[in-house]
Amino acid sequence: MAGAFYESLGGGAFAATPATGGPWSPAFQHAGPVAGLIGRAFERHDPVLGTRVARVTLEILGPVPVAELRVDVRTVRPGKRVALLEAELSHEGRPVVRATAWRTLRAPGHVPTVVHAPAPPAFPESPTDFGAWDGAHMDGYLSAMEWRLAEGTFLGPGPGTVWARSRVPLVAGEEDSPLVRALVLSDSASGIGSQLDLAKWQIVNTDLTVSLHRDPAGGWLCLSGAVHVSGGGSGLCEGRLADASGPFGLVTQTMFVDEQPSA
Repeated sequence: MAGAFYESLGGGAFAATPATGGPWSPAFQHAGPVAGLIGRAFERHDPVLGTRVARVTLEILGPVPVAELRVDVRTVRPGKRVALLEAELSHEGRPVVRATAWRTLRAPGHVPTVVHAPAPPAFPESPTDFGAWDGAHMDGYLSAMEWRLAEGTFLGPGPGTVWARSRVPLVAGEEDSPLVRALVLSDSASGIGSQLDLAKWQIVNTDLTVSLHRDPAGGWLCLSGAVHVSGGGSGLCEGRLADASGPFGLVTQTMFVDEQPSA
């Protein structure tokens, strides 16, 4: 296994390692590491004391190759309490992901805590084995993460919940921030909560939005996912993020649904 998802090349350039490879092809990345890399760039762009990145949205323009990439960030709306940031991830000069983030003032520490979400299920004692998954690339992102299934099943339809953590850092030689850890896991919501037989149906997300009302704590994070699909419509995934202290954020993904070519 690679020692990290990315190697820094300096100047905003990164080399993706095989650990980023998604389940559909070793040549294209899972969007979890991609989200983490963009979130890292947002956090490091003109930081303002007392603020935090509260929301990140990725618009996925196409498959992201396991190759050299560049991340560029700019401030769209500056401010000490609220700022809008914009990022572009490119490969050989071609944009593959565009993203925005809201950076907001941290709430006072004595503000009352109000959370309308269920507590996460208990942390499973035993690791979970994916088992056989026809046609899936298992040696990239899926193996770079450690999974513990709490509810549902990986291979059967229906909502599910997992506890998970990364076995490798996002960037070699660095420690992941809480935001990065959440983003690296977040794009798995649709896989955990899929309602359709993936051997018969393509269901691919075009975007990813992660909204965090607080920063997560600890390495192990909990992700619950559920996918909604309507004939003549499209797919929508909603996910919930939690840690040992309780819920801390939400995930949404817009998805297109089509028959597999061989169906």
